[in-house]
Amino acid sequence: MFPRRSGGPGQGRRASGPGGGIGSPRLVGGDPPEHPSVLAGLAVMMPPDPPPEEPLLKETDRLVGITLDERVFVRRRPEVEHERAVAIFDLLEDNRFAVPGLEGPFRLVLSLEDNRLIFDIRDEANRELVRFGLGMTAFRTLVKDYFMVCESYFSAIRTMSPSQIEAIDMGRRALHNEGGSFLRQRLRERAVIDHDTGRRLFTLLCVLHVRA
Repeated sequence: MFPRRSGGPGQGRRASGPGGGIGSPRLVGGDPPEHPSVLAGLAVMMPPDPPPEEPLLKETDRLVGITLDERVFVRRRPEVEHERAVAIFDLLEDNRFAVPGLEGPFRLVLSLEDNRLIFDIRDEANRELVRFGLGMTAFRTLVKDYFMVCESYFSAIRTMSPSQIEAIDMGRRALHNEGGSFLRQRLRERAVIDHDTGRRLFTLLCVLHVRA
């Protein structure tokens, strides 16, 4: 489900927007430590903390289009395709996404290259503005744990009682919140997003990891 990829960090590049050349943030080497597994704590999972205070953003600080750039067609399980479709729909309905020094609204193309999550950010007319990557090593445990809990949830809704399903879903939502918060933290010097946008982008990050 999670292929090993080789190669060094991706390279940021300078792209021109409507107002002239805009340099992408420099990609620094070395990923942060891998996020620790939280599956062991699911048996005593408490209700998640309330979302953190949201940043103050302008009305134009948002995404008006989002695409997953997949070089090879992947046939996914219906449940995963449903998660992908819902995440994109919810993102386009309501999101907050700002890039320092750039004016929105934006279009976003997400892809995986050499074990990096690539953010290809474009203007409303689909002209490239800036491109940068996040190393995926730090997300590996969170993504694996999230899919394990999702598998348990998909199985539970067919065979378990409502109370058992609710307990598993609490764990699933807590991991989803944690993944979104971690992505938001890793993006903070390159893009500013709110809590819900982070959760939905984390879903798409996970979807990109799925292989038939």
